Parts: sequence; structure tokens; C-alpha cells
Amino acid sequence: MKKVRITQIKSAIRVLPEHRANLAALGLTGVNKTREHNLTPAIQGMINRVNHLIQVEEI
Repeated sequence: MKKVRITQIKSAIRVLPEHRANLAALGLTGVNKTREHNLTPAIQGMINRVNHLIQVEEI
């Protein structure tokens, strides 16, 4: 299974509550925080929702 490294690059201030919830579910609590996840369909869906706030790189 592929692994991805997700880094939050923009603040969650003034974004929709649904986007804030997706960031929290991904484990991102602030700008420049990084988490690694297995790329499952659920994770991919969350990434697609908040792609304007994060940077994704494959490991």
C-alpha cells in the first residue's frame, strides 16, 4: 500500500468547518505540521477536499 506524507501549508482560519474537520481527521493541527498515512480511499477523499490547504508527497 502506498504511503503519503501530508503537510499543512495554509492556515485553517476562515475555512469551512467541514475542511477544518478534515484537517483534524488527517491529524494536522497547524501550519507546517506533517503526518504520514497509508493512501486509502478515505484518506484520498479527505486529501481531495482540502488540497488547497495541504501539500502531498509520495513516500
